[in-house]
Amino acid sequence: MTAHPARPRLSGRESASMMEVPPFKPALVKAVFRDVTSMHVSRAAAWAAASVTRTVLTEIIDGARRAAAEEARKKLVPGDLLSAIDRNVELEVGCKWYDHSPTFKGLTGVLYDAEGVIVPTGERRGSRKPSAVVGAHRFEAGIKKLLRSHGVTAVPAMGRDLDGIASVFLTDLARDAAGSARRNDGRTVGRGDILAAATIQLFGGDLRQRALTEARAATHHTPAGWAATANTAAFTVTC
Repeated sequence: MTAHPARPRLSGRESASMMEVPPFKPALVKAVFRDVTSMHVSRAAAWAAASVTRTVLTEIIDGARRAAAEEARKKLVPGDLLSAIDRNVELEVGCKWYDHSPTFKGLTGVLYDAEGVIVPTGERRGSRKPSAVVGAHRFEAGIKKLLRSHGVTAVPAMGRDLDGIASVFLTDLARDAAGSARRNDGRTVGRGDILAAATIQLFGGDLRQRALTEARAATHHTPAGWAATANTAAFTVTC
């Protein structure tokens, strides 16, 4: 019998984070990419994008959970989100959502137009909301799964903020990945494009490195459950 080298053993947070099934399904990732580009998305790219988004939202929820724990609460409120971001600037992602959320009202500073005139908040949003804001509800199931995995729940307003941040972040990730897609044939978004986009979206060293590491692990050690999901009719992107 041929001996096979044992895989390195992951422990604690690494094992749970890298190997669990991402809460954001491949069909959702594909739909977000379809909102911003007509390019083909490889299967590895879809998994990587789901993994990066999971890592980011996990960090945000974990920071909010710690803030809530200081008040002996297990139900997160918008103030916990603000506390998490205030304590860790790396968590300030999906910022386009801030203009659409009451949680951040008055906290996003003053916006000026090209003529130096202050742009009222209502005009910042424009006559039509970005697709990332319109489609934020699509992330609700995944966010609830992440919250449960951390042993917490969230009030509706906090849930909407997490949905919105996830949607805006993944949309921006998709847009940057499509713009940097030069590693393949110019018509396909690959895993490398997702990793390159993540380095643009995540300016914090620790969170960026963790997201990249976990995305690489996710595409190299795909659990059987992921493969089953990838073969469903709803997921048609291929390598």
